[in-house]
Amino acid sequence: MLVDVHTHVYLPRYASWLRSRSIAPRILVNEAGEERLLILENETSAGRPVGPSYWDRNAKLNFMDQHGIDISVVSFANPWLDFLSPPDAESLARDLNTDLEEYCATSPCLPSSSLNRLYGLGLLPLVPGISISSVLQAVSQIAKAPHLRGLIMGTKGLGKGLDDDALDPVWKAIEEKGLVVFLHPHYGVDSSAWGDKENGHVLPLALGFPFETTTAITRFILSGAFDRFPSLRILLAHSGGTLPQLSSRLASCIDHDPIVASRLKHDARFYLGKLWFDAVAYGPEELAFVSEIVSRAGRYESGKTNTKTFADRKEGSKRMLFGTDHPFFPPLSSSEKWKSVVENLEAIDSVAGWGEDEREGVRAGNALTFFDIQ
Repeated sequence: MLVDVHTHVYLPRYASWLRSRSIAPRILVNEAGEERLLILENETSAGRPVGPSYWDRNAKLNFMDQHGIDISVVSFANPWLDFLSPPDAESLARDLNTDLEEYCATSPCLPSSSLNRLYGLGLLPLVPGISISSVLQAVSQIAKAPHLRGLIMGTKGLGKGLDDDALDPVWKAIEEKGLVVFLHPHYGVDSSAWGDKENGHVLPLALGFPFETTTAITRFILSGAFDRFPSLRILLAHSGGTLPQLSSRLASCIDHDPIVASRLKHDARFYLGKLWFDAVAYGPEELAFVSEIVSRAGRYESGKTNTKTFADRKEGSKRMLFGTDHPFFPPLSSSEKWKSVVENLEAIDSVAGWGEDEREGVRAGNALTFFDIQ
């Protein structure tokens, strides 16, 4: 089987909101009569072309069929509800969660199976000024929807980031209901870092997105949230950004800082074993590295001494899940297979030290367990 855990949709109700806006985020019609999605003001090339692949379910299923994907766990795409007022965010989150449940519930089933081909990740109305009770109502709505398995979340929280103490009741509710949180970037980093030379979307997407994820989840870890809510299940986009590469440097900086040195129950590297990672890294060496870093997490649990061997590198693969990032990065020809899909599958197949059990886990088995699809 093949299960896609990183695949997005702009449902028609959401697209209508974007079409009604005169500032970003918005969907506009350019001089050539093409609809384009402008996510941020002054975006390169006045946004990106959009069409049925962004909102039409048949287009999603056709993409899945073309690439041999059996099940997709579909999530709303950035910028989610960040641009709305609290009343609008609350009502739109409620309506979109209902729409997504319908989108998934009425999707076809796998042949000779009761499993739907589509499951979903809902939305919370996380905007500044929203009441916590409104957010908790959305958590409850998602938990009651049979085909929604969790929620997608940006990095701003209620406006102050994921280390905001005001989010504790939300984390508690998510943990108690056993929902997955898919943490996904949107804002990147300060665009002045990219300089004056025109490089299209390359630097914001290749570097800005991973750095944003890294900073957000590191702040979450430093807040001690995993010590307060140890059963939270958080999936990081883009293989965790740069957190795996910088985790030992992070641990060293914590150990030498008088403000945070005694804040956490465990070494910072322990908490990488509390996370899950999509396998959207495009290279076998990168996937192997993330797997090895995650595998060693148990060594850093407070009070334990644990020496890892090469064979233990496979353990990290259990927290990695295949994704495509559809409908972004389409090929130039509609008849081509998507390079992003092909490269990620080839990377999974080529990781040194993984056997077929590990590869099958990353392709499908881990996702079926993680999202309780059975």
